[in-house]
Amino acid sequence: METKITVRYAETDQMGIAHHSNYAIWFEAARTEFIKELGISYSDCEKRGLMLPLISLECQFKKPALYDEVLVILSKLDKLTPVRMVIKYEVRKEGFDEIIATGKTGHVWTDLSLRPINLKKKDSHVFLILQKGIG
Repeated sequence: METKITVRYAETDQMGIAHHSNYAIWFEAARTEFIKELGISYSDCEKRGLMLPLISLECQFKKPALYDEVLVILSKLDKLTPVRMVIKYEVRKEGFDEIIATGKTGHVWTDLSLRPINLKKKDSHVFLILQKGIG
């Protein structure tokens, strides 16, 4: 799944380079769209009593993203267990094949009080939807 982001002026430093802290926000936007594309939204999950807090975040920077560039973020479900999932990201400038950043986020399924749960047992329907995204 691809998500497009335009680097805004407020996201850059004095040199016009996107600040590293924005990648976490961009990964979240891409992850939200990716899950929605699979057939369920975060708000649907929350209505079902499911939460998906972030437990890890990694990002490797290869080239700078500059003001007003359009970035394409490719999201891919890397790992899914009944309790955890990992999503990988590749960031490219639109129209270019070169990867400018890579990353991944780790998540754990919890109930509304943030206690870890087994998603396959609690809501097998959501688990089956997510399985479509592996690959």
